[in-house]
Amino acid sequence: MRYILCLLISLGMYTTTFAQNDALARQYYEKGEYKKAIVAFEKLYKESPRKVNYFIGMINSYQQMEDFNTAEKLLLEAIQKPKSNPILLVETGFNYDLKLDSLSAKKYYETAVQYTESKISASYIVGRAFEKKSLLDYALRVYQQARAANPNYNFLNNIARIYGEKGDIEKMFASYLDLIKNRVEQKGYAQRIISQFLRNDPNDENNILFRKILLKRNQQEPNLLWNELLSWLFIQQKQYKRAFIQEKAIYMQGDASLQRIFDLARMSMEDDDNETAREVLTYIIEKSNQNETIIRASQLLIQLDIETVTDGNYDEIQQRFDNLFIAYPRDYRTVLLQRDYANFMAFQKNKPDAAIAYLKETIQQPLNKRQLATVKLALGDILVYQEQFNQALIYFSQVQTTLKNDVIGQDARYRVARTSYYKGDFEWAETQLKVLKSSVSQLIANDALKLKLIISDNSLEDSTQTALKKYAKADLLAYQLKETEAIAKLEEILQNHKGEKIEDEALLKQAELYEKRGEFDKARLNYKKIIQFFKEDILVDDAYYAMAKLYLNQFDDPDTAKDYFEEIIFNHQDSIHYVEAQKAYRKLRGDTVN
Repeated sequence: MRYILCLLISLGMYTTTFAQNDALARQYYEKGEYKKAIVAFEKLYKESPRKVNYFIGMINSYQQMEDFNTAEKLLLEAIQKPKSNPILLVETGFNYDLKLDSLSAKKYYETAVQYTESKISASYIVGRAFEKKSLLDYALRVYQQARAANPNYNFLNNIARIYGEKGDIEKMFASYLDLIKNRVEQKGYAQRIISQFLRNDPNDENNILFRKILLKRNQQEPNLLWNELLSWLFIQQKQYKRAFIQEKAIYMQGDASLQRIFDLARMSMEDDDNETAREVLTYIIEKSNQNETIIRASQLLIQLDIETVTDGNYDEIQQRFDNLFIAYPRDYRTVLLQRDYANFMAFQKNKPDAAIAYLKETIQQPLNKRQLATVKLALGDILVYQEQFNQALIYFSQVQTTLKNDVIGQDARYRVARTSYYKGDFEWAETQLKVLKSSVSQLIANDALKLKLIISDNSLEDSTQTALKKYAKADLLAYQLKETEAIAKLEEILQNHKGEKIEDEALLKQAELYEKRGEFDKARLNYKKIIQFFKEDILVDDAYYAMAKLYLNQFDDPDTAKDYFEEIIFNHQDSIHYVEAQKAYRKLRGDTVN
């Protein structure tokens, strides 16, 4: 027993020492101390002659010292030994390349390739040896002949990567598609690589090429996989209507789930492609036999249609809600529908008391934590609408406490901060917003940062926070859909607080409200003031983008719109509007739209 224990201790000490020597050899090499590296690698190789990497480390050290002759001598001796590692043929060829003897180099490279013809199992290590030396054509030959000889050797990933490094994008795309077809579990990985060569712009050369390859494959060998990838491509390009065509084909050919199409509807709405969203949601309602799916699609469709009502007549919307509640009773399965209906009563029909009573009834239903949180958040929002801030804070705080590590809890914290801001309690609001800057939800983090900047930027110069209190009041009026009063309050800021930090914020907020009311000339004047007088401030790119959209959509002046888009493209590349501005600019310039 004592003998075994001593043996184990000795073995452990040997392993530790060996590892230290390994690290020391590599450290010498990385620091450029090649003579010391040679000695260290040589010692390691003598102790472990099967570890060819130590021999190669020694060879590389000689090469770094430009002692190619010694390296050649050692390599030629090594490859003559029985069962020598075939990657040494690549190393020998590369040493001749360093000696500028291309004929001898080619001889050994070809010998390495021929070796893999007779021993396919060596293809990977030889191919990788070629890749490490950037000898991509030789690596490609090795992988391709291995696949031809035995399809079980799947080197499609290696082949695709090499084509990408060579800049042969068409063959790279084709190879990754072959990989996905053969091994569908590699789809996500392949998409990540392919996406590095694509842009959001459908007119990009690589995007066009990838689409053509997919369309051709779908014609020659129909497969739902190609439809899925086409849909994925169109979504990257924000061409949701075209993605919908592919998703319908997938659904009709056997995918019984409508979830993919539902996800497409949500993305369309998020990018304000409401026309496509309506089309998609209508299709879901027609095709689904799942009550939950029909309810949610109907809800989203109603929300889109509410936004189109301009005359205040919501009778048709009311009827649609009534019909849904006839078909689907008020219970835990229709919580989101009940929430939306309460919001409709409060914000569109201006019946907040009825909406509050309605949601208090909903709270009494047997709901889980997340459902209850959803209702309480909606209840708090309507209480804010009524300026019952303390009551609203109670509901928001309950949700924050119950689900504090959840996104819903963080959303509740943001509403606590926003409500405190409306109240004029800026210090407490800022305390909450500081925490939310690192929220797991990017949307919440962005909103928190924006509100925090409004508070902090306008608290430094004015200790009484007079202008900030007025701005918060205007913000609340806008939240309450009282646009006329909000515009007037912002005008008060602009008249009485000229030259203060809040001025550009007030101009932008007022312009947005003017646009909402259809007063486009007034909105344009505000945006011009921001561009003229606040050119160095962070809101100027918002003004440029808004001006471009105004000229394009309201004033029918695409040339002027193009000038404003151009300003963002060339002078504000860090703007959140950059991608959309670039896309719109190219379209106005006359590029082909696919």
